[in-house]
Amino acid sequence: MSRDAASWYESTARARIGDLLDDGAFTEFLPPGERATSPHLALFDLPEAFDDGIVVGRGRLDGRDVFVAAQEGRFMGGAFGEVHGAKLVGLLRAAFEIRPAAVLILFDTGGVRLQEANAGETAIAEIMRAICEARIAGVPVIGVVGGRAGAFGGGGLIAGTCSGLVATEQGRIGVSGPEVIETNHGVEEFDARDRALVWRTTGGKHRALTGGADAFAEDAAAELRSAALGLMDAAAPFDAGTLRAEHDRLAGRLERFGSAQDAPEIWRDLGVTEDVPALDTAEFGAVLDRIGGRHGAR
Repeated sequence: MSRDAASWYESTARARIGDLLDDGAFTEFLPPGERATSPHLALFDLPEAFDDGIVVGRGRLDGRDVFVAAQEGRFMGGAFGEVHGAKLVGLLRAAFEIRPAAVLILFDTGGVRLQEANAGETAIAEIMRAICEARIAGVPVIGVVGGRAGAFGGGGLIAGTCSGLVATEQGRIGVSGPEVIETNHGVEEFDARDRALVWRTTGGKHRALTGGADAFAEDAAAELRSAALGLMDAAAPFDAGTLRAEHDRLAGRLERFGSAQDAPEIWRDLGVTEDVPALDTAEFGAVLDRIGGRHGAR
C-alpha cells in the first residue's frame, strides 16, 4: 500500500506523521532517546513509554513549515499526563515564537490519565491557552481526528479550540465518552456497546453535518493531507469578531437541535433524507455541499 492510501485509523503516531508530511521533512523534538517518561506511572506499576505517548516536532507540508504533534492511542489510550501534556504545550509555545505556517495536532486520545489526573487536567488548560496564543499570533492550529481512540475528554475540549478540525468517518469527537455517560447515567441514557449509536452520535459524519468538524475526509493519508492544507488556508483571524460568530453559531445550533433525542432526528431537520451511515465519502460530500455543511476553518 502506498503512503497516500495508508489508513489513518490503522497507523501508529509516527506512521501518521510520515504519511502526512513531505518525505524526509520531519525532525522530532524530545525523541525516545531522550527518555522523557512520566514520573508517575511507575508508582502504579504501569509500563512507561520513552515518548510518553506523543510525538512532537517540525517538518514540511507541501513545502510549508509546520509543527506537528501526534498522539499514540495504543499507549494508555493516548491519554494526557504531565509529560505528554508538557510536550504539546512546549510545541505550541514554540510556534508562538517561531510562527510556522501551522501547528497540526493529530488526535488519538480518550482524555486524561486517571493516574495523573491533576497534572493532566492542568495540561489541558495550558494547551488550550497556548492554542489561543498561537492563533492570536496568526498561526493556525489544525486538528485531525481519525484514530482509534478519537478525541474525547480534555482532547475533545482541545479539539474545539483549534482553528479548524478535519474528521474521518472512523474518528469520534466528544467530551464525555460513551462509557462515561453509561456509567454515570445508565444504559438507558446511552448504551456504550451500541456501536451504531456511538458512531451516529460522536462519529465524523455527524460532527461534519452539525459543524463539530470543519472538514470530512476519507480514511487515507492523501485525503487528510489535502483537507488539512485547505483548513490552513481558510483559517480566520482569531479576534473578537471570530469569537462572536462562533458563539452565535453554537447558540443557534443548541436552539435548533437541543431537544433532539437522536442524531437521525437532527439529520432530518437538516433536510438529509439519505441513510447517512451507508453513504460513501463522495456521496456524503455531495450531501454536505447540498446543505451547506462544508463549514471551513473557524
